[in-house]
Amino acid sequence: MRGWRIGISCSASATKIPMTSCRSRKLRLKRPSSSIPDWPARGPGAYKTDYSWDFSGAEAEYRNALELDPSDATVHQWYSQHLANIGGRVQESIEEANRARQLDPLSVAIGWAQADAYSFDRQFEKSNELFKKLIADNASSGAAHRQFAYSEWAQRKYPQTIQEFATAAQLLDDKNMAEFAAALNAGFHSGGWPGALREGIEVSLAQHKAKNGYVAPYLIAQLYGDLGDKDHAFEWLNTTYQEHDPFLRALRIDPLFDSLRSDPRYTQLVRKIGFPQ
Repeated sequence: MRGWRIGISCSASATKIPMTSCRSRKLRLKRPSSSIPDWPARGPGAYKTDYSWDFSGAEAEYRNALELDPSDATVHQWYSQHLANIGGRVQESIEEANRARQLDPLSVAIGWAQADAYSFDRQFEKSNELFKKLIADNASSGAAHRQFAYSEWAQRKYPQTIQEFATAAQLLDDKNMAEFAAALNAGFHSGGWPGALREGIEVSLAQHKAKNGYVAPYLIAQLYGDLGDKDHAFEWLNTTYQEHDPFLRALRIDPLFDSLRSDPRYTQLVRKIGFPQ
């Protein structure tokens, strides 16, 4: 998701552990515990996608896992998220997400991954339908509200975006997200969405500097990108690249960076990451 969007693979909380800590652990990624249904770990290919940017190697991992067990709903979910992130294969991502949902219709994580797949393809009517049903069935899922917040943001539904972030923060007991949502709300009431973005930037910069929990530099780049401040957006995208922030995997599909795509700096960054052509 983005700053909190598609969670860090080695943590149950997408805002708590920086990528450098994750990478140093030489992770053996395992299936999430059933007691943590919102845990966004994405399996053996996630390390290759997120931390080494070995996209072809990650795909091989997912394909191999599905050959071993085609009925594994969680692997279909992980593969769906991988296909969405690399860009250009969103329809395949939707098909994998739908297959995962058929195999496990009660999983919250699969539910929001399915809704996300449609959102990434900008099929927002379908995405909204799926998110609303998921939340109606799982009202206490902070992750579902968090994911919906980003989809609402992409649709320019600003009051709803702020409300979903606030609800997610409360359910996830995430102090940084609560401060972020409050800043967006204050800025929106005083200066519309540009005011919200500026307040969000101010709070996020302070949180990032304080290092009280992990605030992804990718989120700060998103805020600047949506504000139309290209220079600062690229400054923070470069920080994201230098820190090897795993959220950078969503760069090619993130609507908040649409204004940057014609800039040569965007093309250069995509090439440096090594996304499939």
